[in-house]
Amino acid sequence: MEKTERIWLDGKLVPWDAAQVHVLTHTLHYGLGVFEGIRCYQCHDGRSAVFRLREHIDRLYGSAHVLELPVPYPRERLVDACLETVRANRLRECYIRPIVFMGDGEMGLAARPPTRVAIAAWPWGAYLGDEGMKSGIRVKTSSFARFHPNTLLTKSKATGHYVNSILASREARAAGYEEALLLDVDGYVSEASGENIFIVSEGTVKTTPLPTVLGGITRHAILRLLADLGVPAREERFTRDEVYLADEAFFTGTAAEVTPIRELDDRCIGDGAPGPVTRRLQDIFFAVVRGREERYRSWLAYV
Repeated sequence: MEKTERIWLDGKLVPWDAAQVHVLTHTLHYGLGVFEGIRCYQCHDGRSAVFRLREHIDRLYGSAHVLELPVPYPRERLVDACLETVRANRLRECYIRPIVFMGDGEMGLAARPPTRVAIAAWPWGAYLGDEGMKSGIRVKTSSFARFHPNTLLTKSKATGHYVNSILASREARAAGYEEALLLDVDGYVSEASGENIFIVSEGTVKTTPLPTVLGGITRHAILRLLADLGVPAREERFTRDEVYLADEAFFTGTAAEVTPIRELDDRCIGDGAPGPVTRRLQDIFFAVVRGREERYRSWLAYV
C-alpha cells in the first residue's frame, strides 16, 4: 500500500500517521463494522471521477442499518468527505476506503460505544494483477463455504464477514492460484473471496442471484451494460461444473473490475483465454469509468 498524506477521521482530515485508534476499539475485538471499496479514475479529459460514489455510500448506510450500527453523519457528508479526501491527497486515480466502526469506551458483546468513521485513499492498480486482467486468472474452489444468510447477514458488507474470505483466499494462494471460488451451503456457486462471478454459455450470461451474495455495485453495472448491449443475462443458481463447461467466466468487483477467469480447479474455461463477451465488457466498462460514454455519465462523481 502506498502511503498518502491525509485520512478523513471523525469529521476532519488528519495526517496519515495520526489516524489512530485505541487498542480496545470494539470493532477490533468483535468485528462489528462496515466498509466500502470505491474507485476513482482519471478520465479521458484529464479530470478525475469516482465511479458510482452515491451507490457505494447508500450501500454503506444499508450495511450499517442491517447491523444496527448508527452512522453519525448524513449521507451527503460522507459523499463530500470521499471527494475531499481524494482532493487533499492530490490523487488522480485511487482506491477509497470508508469504514464505520465502533470505538472504545466499553467492552462486551452488548456494548454500544460511540460510532467512528474514517475514509482513506491510496493508489491501487489491478487487484488481481495486470497480467490477470489481460490473460485471465487461475481459480480454485475453496474448502470454505460461504455462510448461510441466517448465520451472518449477507446484505451487509461487514468487517467480520471477511474472515471467511481471508481463509479462502489464503488457501487458494498457498496452492498456487490467484483467487478462491466459494460455494454456498447447498453446494452451488456463490462468489469469490471479494468478487461476484459471471459465466457465459452459448451466448447467455449467468450470475449468482442475490440471496447468498453481496449485491456488488460493479455487478449491477455489468448487468445494466449487458442489457444495453442486448446480451441475454440471468440471475440464476449454477454449479461449479457449469463453470467448467462454460465458454467464458469472469469476476467483477470494485477492486477486481472485470477480471477474466481462464481456469477453475485446473479445468480450462473455454479455450483458456478471455472470450469475446468478457473482452467487450472490459472495453465498455473502462470506457464508462473514464468518462467516454455519455450514456453513463451519471455514474461518475467528478472530483
